Amino acid sequence: MTNDSISADPSAAWPAPCSAIAAKPGTRLDYGDRTERVVAYIAAHLDEPLDLGRLAEIACFSPYHFHRIYRAITGETAAETLRRLRLHRAAGDLVRDTIAITDVARRAGYGSVEAFTRAFGQDYGVTPAAYRKRGRLNPPVTVDHRTEDSMHDVEIRDLPAYRIVGLPHTGPYMTIGASFDRLYAWAYKQGSVGPGTRSFAIYYDDPLAVKPEDLRSFAGLLLARDVVEDGTIRVVDIPGGPHAVVRHKGPYAELGAVYRWLYGEWLPNSGHTPGDAPCYEEYLNNPRALPPAEWLTEICVPLAG
Repeated sequence: MTNDSISADPSAAWPAPCSAIAAKPGTRLDYGDRTERVVAYIAAHLDEPLDLGRLAEIACFSPYHFHRIYRAITGETAAETLRRLRLHRAAGDLVRDTIAITDVARRAGYGSVEAFTRAFGQDYGVTPAAYRKRGRLNPPVTVDHRTEDSMHDVEIRDLPAYRIVGLPHTGPYMTIGASFDRLYAWAYKQGSVGPGTRSFAIYYDDPLAVKPEDLRSFAGLLLARDVVEDGTIRVVDIPGGPHAVVRHKGPYAELGAVYRWLYGEWLPNSGHTPGDAPCYEEYLNNPRALPPAEWLTEICVPLAG
C-alpha cells in the first residue's frame, strides 16, 4: 500500500466488529457510522480490488441492501467512489511526478492505457498525456499587474470569519478528499447537511518545503448549527479580514500551478503582504455531481491589514 492510500485515520482501515458500533441500530446516526467506516476503508485500500461483500461486512449491512443504502447516503455507488478517488490520484500523479502513463494507468486499476485514457478523458475532458503536458507547461497566464487589470484574476475581498467543523488531515494534499468523504458521512449521521452547507480546506504547510507524508491540512464544513468537539471532530476558526481570492475552474490537481503563480508572480508584484494565517480553499460545487472540468474552487490567501 502506498502513502497515497493511507487515510487520515490509519485505524479506520481495520474496522471493529459490528458489535463495536455504538449507535442505536436503525437510526440516522447508526447508518452514518456504518457508511463512514466504508468510505474510510475504500480510501485506505485504493490499490486493492473492490470487494462489495467485504464492504457490506464492514458496514454490517446485508449485501442485499448495502449497495442501495450506500448510494442513498453518499450519492454514488461504492464502485464510483473507488473510481473517483483513483482518477483523482492519477491526475495528481500526472502533473506532479514522472511516473510513466502505463504505470499511472495500472495504479488506477486499468489493464491498459487505452482503457485508462477513455476513463480519464470521460471525467477530465482530455487525454492523460495532454493533461500532463498542460499541467506542467502551462501555468495560468501572466497578466499586467496594474490593479484594474489584475482584479480580473485576483480579487481583494474583506472576508468574514468562519467557524468550521471537520477532520485534521496529515499526508499529501491530494488525498484530503478521503477526509472529506468521511466528514460528509459524519455530517449525514448528524442530520447536519443542508442547502447552506459549505466546504472548506485549510492548508498549513508549503508542499514544496514539507515532505508529502508530513503535510498538515484540515477538511471542514460550515454548518447551520453549532457542533461540539467529540475527540474526532474538531472546531476550527478561520480569521476574517482582507484576502486575495482566486477562483479556479477545473480539476483540483491543477491548483498547484495556480498557487505557484499566485505566490511567485502576483503576490510579489501586488503591493500586498500575506497575513499571519494559513491559506484556505472553498469548494463551490459538488465534485460528485459534476465533471472535473466544472469544479469551482476559490483560493483565499490572508493579507496583512
